This record gives sequence, C-alpha cells and structure tokens, in this order.
Amino acid sequence: MDCLEGVVERITFHNPDNGYTVLRLNASGQSAPVTVVGNLPPITPGERLRLSGYWTTHVDYGRQFKAEQCEPLLPATVESIRRYLGSGLIKGIGPRTAEKIVQAFGPATLEVIDTQPQRLLEVPDIGRRRYEMIMRAWEEQKAIKDIMVFLQGHGLSAALSVKIYRYYGPEALRVVRSEPYRLARDIWGIGFKTADKIARAVGLAADAPARMEAGILYTLNELAGAGHVCAPLSEVITAAAKLLEAETTLLAAAAERLEAAGYLQRDHLPDYPEPLLYLTPFYQAENNVAARVLNLSRSADVFGSPQSFLTDFASADWQTLFSSAELSEGTLSEEQRQAIRCALTEKVCVLTGGPGVGKTTTLQALIRLLELKHHPYALAAPTGRAARRLAEATGRPAQTIHRLLGFSPTTGFAFDDHHRLPAHMVIVDETSMLDLILFNDLLKAIAPQAHLLLVGDADQLPSVGAGDVLRSLLHSGRVATARLTHVFRQAAESSIIANAHRINRGEMPTFSPEGPDFFLFPVATPEEAARWVVDIVQNRIPRRFGLRPLDDVQVLAPMYRGTAGVHNLNVCLQAALNPPADSKAEKQIGGRLFRVGDRVMQLRNNYLKEVFNGDIGRVVELEAEAQTLTVNFDGRLVVYDWVELDELQHAFAASVHKAQGGEFPAVVIVLLPQHYLLLQRNLVYTAVTRARQLCVLVGSPRALAMAIKNNTVSQRWSGLEARLRMAFRVAVAV
Repeated sequence: MDCLEGVVERITFHNPDNGYTVLRLNASGQSAPVTVVGNLPPITPGERLRLSGYWTTHVDYGRQFKAEQCEPLLPATVESIRRYLGSGLIKGIGPRTAEKIVQAFGPATLEVIDTQPQRLLEVPDIGRRRYEMIMRAWEEQKAIKDIMVFLQGHGLSAALSVKIYRYYGPEALRVVRSEPYRLARDIWGIGFKTADKIARAVGLAADAPARMEAGILYTLNELAGAGHVCAPLSEVITAAAKLLEAETTLLAAAAERLEAAGYLQRDHLPDYPEPLLYLTPFYQAENNVAARVLNLSRSADVFGSPQSFLTDFASADWQTLFSSAELSEGTLSEEQRQAIRCALTEKVCVLTGGPGVGKTTTLQALIRLLELKHHPYALAAPTGRAARRLAEATGRPAQTIHRLLGFSPTTGFAFDDHHRLPAHMVIVDETSMLDLILFNDLLKAIAPQAHLLLVGDADQLPSVGAGDVLRSLLHSGRVATARLTHVFRQAAESSIIANAHRINRGEMPTFSPEGPDFFLFPVATPEEAARWVVDIVQNRIPRRFGLRPLDDVQVLAPMYRGTAGVHNLNVCLQAALNPPADSKAEKQIGGRLFRVGDRVMQLRNNYLKEVFNGDIGRVVELEAEAQTLTVNFDGRLVVYDWVELDELQHAFAASVHKAQGGEFPAVVIVLLPQHYLLLQRNLVYTAVTRARQLCVLVGSPRALAMAIKNNTVSQRWSGLEARLRMAFRVAVAV
C-alpha cells in the first residue's frame, strides 16, 4: 500500500454510524490538497495523520486516496495545533480557549499539555474546574484513539467508541479483542451484528460455541424487545440459526449449555405444545408474580381470616359511609359504587373501562373514603406523564413506580421484600403499560396486609416492555375485576370519547367539518400528509383553537420510517416550529440536528439521570466547550454528554406506543395505507384516547377502515396467565 502523511485541512463529510469520512489533506510531497476517503477514526481539522492505502480515480470527483489504515499523529505547526484544539475534540476547550492556550505555549502546546499540564492554569480563564475537565478529556481522547484505530472498518462510530471506553475504562481494548459479544450486552447502542462483525474480525470461528451462545441470547433479547417474555424452543433455535447461518444442532447444544450455566430456563406449560425458553430474569419474574398475586390475594392470619389493613370496610354500612364522605346518591353510579366496594374488600382488584366511564371519579371517591378512615395510600403509574395525569385527576401526589419504590442506580429499590411500603392501599394507573419485571418489583414492596388496585384500559396497546400484565390478569379469571361500561352524558358529548368507543366497537368514527373536537383531513400520499401535518400544527390549530404548537400539540404516527413516519415528520416540524436563529445554539450529532428549544423524548430508562422511557422535555442549553446538552423535564434539568444523545429523539412527532400513558390538549394522528403492517384497532384507539380537547386525523379513510377492521391483537409469548391459573388451582386444592 502507498503511504501518505499530512495535516487535515477540513472534513467534507462524516457518517457517524460507520465512520466513513471524506476529508481534504495537506499532504507532504503533494502540490495541492488531496481528497482522502475511508472508514476512519474521529478526526478533526488541524490533526496530523499517517495513512496507508491506495490511489483511485472517482468518475465524478477525480483522483482520491482510499485509506485502509490511519495513524493519528500530533499536529506540528502552531496553526494546526490551534485548529486541532479548537475543533471541539477536547471537552473544555473551544476556539477562544484554544487561541489563548496556543498564544501562551506556541509550538510546545501539546508537549506542555502532555508533560506539564498544570501550566494550563497560567492561561487566562482556565480555572481549576476547567483544567480538570480538560485533563480528563485529554486522557480519554488518547485512550479512545487507540480503540478507534483498532475498530476502524468494523462499523463502530466515534460516539460508540467513547461509550466503550467509558464503560470498560482501561480494559476497553482487551474486552473488544477478547470478549466482543460483551459489547452487545453491556453497551446501549451496540447490537449483536456489530459485535459479531468485530468477533469475526478478531478471528472467532463462524461455528465457535461462544458465537452460538451469543446468537441464542441475542434472539431472546430481541423477542423481549418486541414484548415477548419467552418463546417456543424451536422458534428460538430456528431464528438464531437463520441469524448466524448455522446448523440448528449447534444452536440446540448452545441452548443446553446456557441453561446449564443458568442463563436460560425452559418450562412446559398447559396449552403450549412444546417447551418455552426464557431468559432467567423473565422466568423468575413470571413465577414470582404469579406467586405474589396469589399470596397477596389469599394472605391470612393464623386463624385463617384474610389479613387486611382495611378490615373496617369489610362490614361497613356502605350507604352511611358514602353519605359521610359527602358522596350523595347521584354522585356515583351503581357500577362505580360496586367498583369501590370491590377495591376496598378484595386484596387485589382490577378496575378497567374505556374513556368517559368514570374511572377518575371512582378513584376520587375511593381516595376520599380512605382518607375518611385515615388509611395511608400511594398513587403511582409506570411513566412520568401518566403519574402527572393521575396527580392532576385526583388532586393528590402521584409518582412513577420507580420513584414510589425509592429506586437508586447504586443500591436498587429502597422498598422490597425486606422493607415494605407504608401504604394500606397501592393504586396504580395506566396498568396496560406495566411490564412484567416492573410489576414483580412492585409486588415485592407491597405489605401482605395491603390492598392493590390496578387501573387501566385493556383495549389499549400493551406495554413497551416485555409482558402483557393487564390482559394476563384479566384473562386468567383469578383476580377480582370491576369493569365500568356506562359512558356518562357529559363525556358522551365529546366527539373524541364517542368516536373512541365507536372505534373500539369496530365502527367508523363520525366527522363533522363544524364539529368541536374531531376532524379528518383526507390525503392521498405521504408527501401530502407531511405538508398537511406541518400546516395543521403550525397554523390551523393555533388560529382556530388558540393552542400552542410546541406545548399543546402532539403528532402521532404508527411507523418511524417513510415520508410520513416519525423521523421525517420530526425533521419537518423542527424546521417549522423551531427554526434556526442566531440566539439558538445547535449541534449536528449522529445525523440529527439538536437545537435549543427542541422538544425531545427519552428513549430508555436511565436510572442514573432519573429519566425514563417516554419522558418528554425541551432542550434549554447546548454547551460546545463542555460538550453537553441540557433538557428541562417538567422543571427538572438533566444534562447529557454528546455521546449520550442517542438516548434522545425529537418529539415534535412520536410513535403511538411512545405516547401511551400521556394525554395532550391536541393530537394529530397520521394514518396511511403505507402503514398497513401496524394498522390495528387498538393502535387507533390508543392514539385517539391521547387527545383531551382536539383530535385531528390526517390520512386515508381507507387506512382508517383497515385499522378499525383489524382487531387482531398481537399475541405475546407469556406464561403468566397459565401460571396464575395453576397457582390459584393449587391453592384451592390445598
């Protein structure tokens, strides 16, 4: 291969996903700057490189140097040092600070930073805090460069390399070389395929046992990501064999090894013709949930009487009780009264029903009775948005389940089997969003004498996490259930609520151009839909209804991809609602442009930052030198390093799943035939019920009809329903 050495003049193009870079290099021995292309480590203008590769001629762009290997060298001239330091590579050093440092130390700048770093304190505006930030970043960059040299060409971006270093520290390079599949397990953003590519590059054989085992674990984790708690053994083996292009016999043997090592569990359950394969944490959680629901429902004292903190309700004069709580005859329907009695006398109760049937009124009355008898209670929901809604509806404090249980990223949950919640009743709203693992953690913390009330609408989409807890409880027939069906007159006057019930019955909604709150804008193409969405959000809704586009309106779409998908709608809405301005800092990261004022959503639970999947906030600060972005989540400021921004996505538009549990003054829903893979009745029903004052559908009446007709609920592999039936059957037999 040919060799080329020189200083980077500028970066013409960089793909952060795979490192593919086009740059201009002032190369030694060349009369003019040279175009260099290739998969390269993170490079900045002013940096000096030694490249190995070969010369090519591009049909459009002419002579180029295609780099196969890249060795970063320290820049040599004062100007290249200034550009290098001022490029944003080192946290704590921006262009102005770089200028001051180079003025102070000239050509010896990099040697000073390397060997006499304390001299940086001589530079104006560099205090102790900034000095420590610069030195941490300097050492980190040196380590990251070593990793990137090894990883170039293996598809890992600079941002992921930083994450690898931060997770493993000095062990990073050893892990990448000797245990590459750990990357997929440990690092958010690195999938199995990338880890597998690295593993093959370092010489791991295609049929290596470690590769087979990693493929099985990856397959089960992917199924969990799609909501499945387990899967039939044959399906797991077949999927893993296809993924790895390997023989099923090798995969079957790998599954047995993983089972022997405790990573997997297999079990036979009624109604399943073959064994089910579980990741061990899901197996344990499913068994524990069934046992804990049984124990909580049937807990009894030594005389066999049910233990309950609420025994004073068991023989209550309900008429007198309701009157004393100032709940007159006309305040509650008989359905609601029965639901309250059920919750206060049954240890575990599910309260379910659609919109407008009085679940909130029922909860308010229930809480009033608990307070009348001085019983402590706790209100919680799976997400922050749902908890805020619950607090607004009841006028009482509510929190996420994680916060209720006192979660700490270092010590775990404060409330568990050994330290129970001091509540006589725990009330959880939006339980259609409750996944298996979190439900297990909640049940651990509930005292045996306490009551549990689960409130939710089983016709909505299931949880994002693995499991289908609410449906499993209802279908098992083993848990007391109060179902509200009567739609109250005031609610029925809302077209949103009336149409939600029509949709849930399989009927088309009704639209009126002069109607108060429910509209359809028919469109034929995704391009037309995207244009209408922007116009409706930016102009029509504010003009007619006085709502604020950035604060009051949420756009929802079934899919992420495509012209009318979440990703492109976010690009269009960002340009319209939060355009660039001199007063707004912005940063292009990973193919996305973040700007102060943007609406963003957290994509995963981050316990260290105490932000959770689906939380929505606004970008309030972008600090180039510190390389941080700050988001305001309902008054709480959360700081992200730039390498952590893959945890955020823009939220001008969101998927219906991500919006679950939230309620917005206005919702704009995009439905097109191109979304046919996801067009289901419960998706449209969930989307419509997110709207409080206004619901606008943009799309095709045909697509809407397709969705409403399709009442096939995606079945999730789970054994909870069967385990609940078995647990209660055994208890009865005993």
